Amino acid sequence: MRDTSGTTMSSKRAASRFSRLSIVIALSASALLSAVGPTHAVPAKDPLPADIPDYQAALDAVKSVDVRNAVCRFLRTPVPTGGAGGPVETIPETTEPCQGLPVFTIKDPVARNEITPGFVAGTAQPLPIEAVKLTQLVSSLSTTVNGRNATVMLAPTQGGGWHLAAVRDGDSDAAYAGKATVGTLVFTEPQIRGWYQLKLTTVEPLNDQARQGLGGQASASLSDYQKLVKARYADKLPGSQYDTKGYSSGYSVQRKADDASSSTLLLAGGSGTALALAAGAAVLRRRRRASTR
Repeated sequence: MRDTSGTTMSSKRAASRFSRLSIVIALSASALLSAVGPTHAVPAKDPLPADIPDYQAALDAVKSVDVRNAVCRFLRTPVPTGGAGGPVETIPETTEPCQGLPVFTIKDPVARNEITPGFVAGTAQPLPIEAVKLTQLVSSLSTTVNGRNATVMLAPTQGGGWHLAAVRDGDSDAAYAGKATVGTLVFTEPQIRGWYQLKLTTVEPLNDQARQGLGGQASASLSDYQKLVKARYADKLPGSQYDTKGYSSGYSVQRKADDASSSTLLLAGGSGTALALAAGAAVLRRRRRASTR
């Protein structure tokens, strides 16, 4: 019997993404039309549950005991100070990882959208439905714990639902992703940690990295933004010579020292209990690549 579960899941996610981006286009167009003539007001609505497939599963995940325990183990482990070349530190298992820590909750997850490979390569049209895709969900904590915050990152599970992918130090991803409003999308250019807001077909920067990515401009058309990212990454996509030589992270700009600590990850192992703290994703990429040689 032919297995169609993967195809069905992909179709559901594609339909959800199409719906989400269509809403952005429709609402933005409505706002433009209101400037030239009377129109009925668009009722406000919560953009998140309708935009994210299996959203209840995502809520269940971030409220689960396993995810909470993973966050507590993460918060109990000091941030590495040795930089990207530091050793991977194994987090010891404890029966009550949250015992003694201040009380906190994990906020409802929000969409983390990224630019698509086709948009970067220039093979996709400069349209919202082609330029941006939902890749992960992110949640931050309700309060700092011992002076630290954390971001819970969920990845889609094959066949439906969401599972814990990582816990990251800091809350910038969730903070920027949460700036999406009815009629707009927020997305990231992860290679430079740039965050942007998409209004119809206009891209506006939300942080300094994004402003640098736009060459200092206050905004750019989606078409012009595509030209910029194509120039930066088109020859560095998976399968390119740049990728096969080991630079799989693609283009990057020089980062400040404090950026290294903010990218620290807590990776969930296959069993859901084996956890390791790495001093930056670059370490993991290098070790993963070395292990396959």
